[in-house]
Formats: sequence, C-alpha cells, structure tokens
Amino acid sequence: MFVAETKIRVRYAETDQMGYVHHGNYAMYFELARVDAIEKIGITYKGLEASGIAMPVAHMSIDFKRPAFFDETLTVKTIIRQLPTSKFITEYEVYNDTELITKASIILVFMNLATRRPVRCPQEIMNGLLPYFSD
Repeated sequence: MFVAETKIRVRYAETDQMGYVHHGNYAMYFELARVDAIEKIGITYKGLEASGIAMPVAHMSIDFKRPAFFDETLTVKTIIRQLPTSKFITEYEVYNDTELITKASIILVFMNLATRRPVRCPQEIMNGLLPYFSD
C-alpha cells in the first residue's frame, strides 16, 4: 500500500458564504494531492502527458464528515491500496490536525491521448509503486 501526505492551506476564496470550504474545492485538493503523490514516486503529470498518456476521472465519491475553514492547514492523505490496471483507484483522507473531516475515492482511467482509448498503466508508474506492494 502506498500512502503520501500533502499539506494544503485553505484560502479565503475557497470558502462559501457560511465560511466553510466550498464542496467543489475538494476535487481540486484531491488533484493537488494526487499530483504530489505521484511525484513522490518519480512521475510527473507533465511527463505522462508528453508520453501521450492522460488520466481522466471516471468516478468520484466524497463523504463530508466535518467542515474546513479559511486559513486552516489540512493534511490530505493519498492512499493507493492496489496496483493500477487500466484503472487507477485512489483514496483520500482529509485531516484538520488529527480529526478526519473528509474521505473520498476517485477512479481514474489511463488514456492514450491520440486515440482517446483506455490503455494499461504505464510501466514507469508500476515501477514506482511496486516497492510499496512487495511482501
């Protein structure tokens, strides 16, 4: 299992009239955390795209437990529990200090940019993740 942590400071523009982080901003937080996580295994989104691979979101599920507010520093854990195939399943836990405030699951699909068709997980991602899945 691979786990990475990313710190995100809530900006005023990300809050709504109630002072809560607007629910739509969590997708951005998850993307920032996912980009950071794959960089920790030596892969960049820019490099993937240059090699003709994209990773569009196919499904996203979010469970909001508690709100987050302006100027709080959140910790977003990106969790990969299984090696990807043509699908890449990522889970997220958002903490405010030690309190779990949001959980999410996102399914991405590896896609060939030229054909717009699904493809298997690129070998460089597998190589980066394999050390975390060896017994």
